[in-house]
Amino acid sequence: MSAADRAPMPPAWVVVFLSLLLGIQPLATDLYLPALPALTAALQAPMPKTQATLSALLLSFGCAQLIWGPVSDRFGRRPVLLAGLAAYTAAAIGSAVASSIEQLILWRIVQGAAMGASVMGARAIVRDLYPPVEGARMMSRGLSGLGIFACISGPLGGWLTDQFGWRATLAVLAVFSAATLALVALRFRETLPQRNPHALQPTQMLRIWATIARHPTFWAWALLAAASYGGLFTFLATSSFVFISVLGLSKTEYGLLMFSMSAVYIAGTFACRRLISRLGVRRTVALAAASTLTGGTLCGLAGWLGWHSVWALMGPYYLFILAHGVHQPCGQSGAVSPFPQAAGAASALAGFIMMVTAFLMGLWLGQRMAPGGETGVYPLTNGLWFWAVVIAVVAWTLVQRHGEVRATPQVVTTPNNDSQNA
Repeated sequence: MSAADRAPMPPAWVVVFLSLLLGIQPLATDLYLPALPALTAALQAPMPKTQATLSALLLSFGCAQLIWGPVSDRFGRRPVLLAGLAAYTAAAIGSAVASSIEQLILWRIVQGAAMGASVMGARAIVRDLYPPVEGARMMSRGLSGLGIFACISGPLGGWLTDQFGWRATLAVLAVFSAATLALVALRFRETLPQRNPHALQPTQMLRIWATIARHPTFWAWALLAAASYGGLFTFLATSSFVFISVLGLSKTEYGLLMFSMSAVYIAGTFACRRLISRLGVRRTVALAAASTLTGGTLCGLAGWLGWHSVWALMGPYYLFILAHGVHQPCGQSGAVSPFPQAAGAASALAGFIMMVTAFLMGLWLGQRMAPGGETGVYPLTNGLWFWAVVIAVVAWTLVQRHGEVRATPQVVTTPNNDSQNA
């Protein structure tokens, strides 16, 4: 490895790469949400299979991270990112030309597995380069970039669907991932300070997983991130049907609504950085949980009381998504922070928990939204209320008790003498 490759990346480039690598996830989900009703009609797909195009992507995304994490600890972040982005590009092209809902689900599974390399790598990069508190602030910057992509996704997806059809929303993903792949190939410098040549040995992997799984700090932050993402996923999986099919918005109007939601999320990530500097991480999360619980409860009550209008639902949801901008950077960086020598594995396990949560929620929503299940706004409002309660409980109990980060150097017990020669 040359001296230039060993030189650290400037912080501005780190933020760029975090934004791109993390942003590939909301693009894969949000961009095609306005197209879901059109996709369902064009492929003559039942509701559970349409929901599977989202939930299957997220399940494969979560499972694949369990492989990508140890691989990145063994070979480095750069080769994993290059392989994942190349596979993502190929899967995006396959999705755009799929001729049946079954083909689309298959390509989305491949796309989710490839996406795992990108998002897992981003979380591991933060731990490679920064201590815990600074890592939370840097992650919030990267998630601000993610929020920008999420802002663009809704309006762009609605416009593309109206002008060119649902396939265009999936084709754009191939363009984005190909451009990100080229930038990583040209500009990204390896961040892993020391490769672990034993990271893929079965006994070593089991030892690492067991150490991570026994750490209460990991569970406090991983559960916070998973519950917060569960609430976001509930909104993503139901909102296009609720706002377009039930409340009568056009695809473009729905896209603008998604833009406003993402803008509030970005504001939450900015507030996160300011609050951490003043209150510390745990008190910041506790304060944000109050906003989460208020928003989720008001949304749930609006459903129960029959206030089924756009702003009766979106007003409370803004409080929920504002706090999501705090919970995600703190949760994602906090879960990985105790494990500087196994950041890839810790990132992978945290991501797996998040995506299994989303997958199970997707199964529940698919049943509730199928013929004979719940109708109208209730899958959205009841789901958000449930997750708001879970987030508040985790933030006010587990995070307060176990959220202080203490590094666990014994995770990797075998010395590595060829740190940069592997």
